[in-house]
Amino acid sequence: MKQRVIGDQSVSAIGLGGMPMSIEGRPDERQAVATIHAALEAGVTLIDTADAYHLAAHDEVGHNESLIAKAVREFHGATDDVLIATKGGHLRPEPGAWAQNGNPEYLKEAAKASAKRLGVEAIGLYQFHRPDPAVPYADSVGALADLLDEGVIRMAGISNADPDQIRTANEVLGGRLVSVQNQYSPRFRSSEPELELCDELGIAFLPWSPLGGITNAADLGTASEDFATVARDHGVSPQVVALAWELAKSDVVIPIPGASRPQSILDSVTAATVKLRPEEVARLDAAQPAA
Repeated sequence: MKQRVIGDQSVSAIGLGGMPMSIEGRPDERQAVATIHAALEAGVTLIDTADAYHLAAHDEVGHNESLIAKAVREFHGATDDVLIATKGGHLRPEPGAWAQNGNPEYLKEAAKASAKRLGVEAIGLYQFHRPDPAVPYADSVGALADLLDEGVIRMAGISNADPDQIRTANEVLGGRLVSVQNQYSPRFRSSEPELELCDELGIAFLPWSPLGGITNAADLGTASEDFATVARDHGVSPQVVALAWELAKSDVVIPIPGASRPQSILDSVTAATVKLRPEEVARLDAAQPAA
């Protein structure tokens, strides 16, 4: 598969988002493992997870991390080049609710717990999941700097950040910020400034919900005639065109579509082979899918 770069590591141009395999409506473990194995078979070498990807129950924390670690261990092929990226600082204390904890000491302990669940001495990529308004942003990111220095994590990133926070994080990390994971899709484009800044700084930009989210992804073709038309012209799904469009935005973009079925991720990875013409990219840039 086409490769892109996060920090010092080459990864597949399309990653796998693990969240749908652990939250409400999740598949059984057999199907989830089959989905991860299908991704690995197809050449996916970036898997995104977080300790908060679980049902809203205390004993569920880290469910997705444990699931992914198990699936990668059981895969029949080589996995040395697989980068598992996880996140900390976001919590699910009860059904329907999300909370933040950007306390530096909490983040350090959360990272160590994630490393244990993943079965690694050092997490390949650890990202501060979401800013905590109760904690100065630089203090939270400072925990990542300490984790890097201590060897608990190998690379550091942030998520759900604005341009000022990206600059702050890179400064606090001494130029070691390697990734920014923000929501970005045909429907949700307000992260364009962050994408452009990442392109300028050479930092990987990882769109989450790159197809518009679990409830909207299937309707992308009906929501936008432009994406549907370009998809017909290339003989692929509108979802594949959306991912190909995101890849065309910049070489730093690495979409991480979520999946809970092998068929879904196998469709997504074909985006890495779709070459959109400049006029098609411009058409999709101007397209405004229905809300």
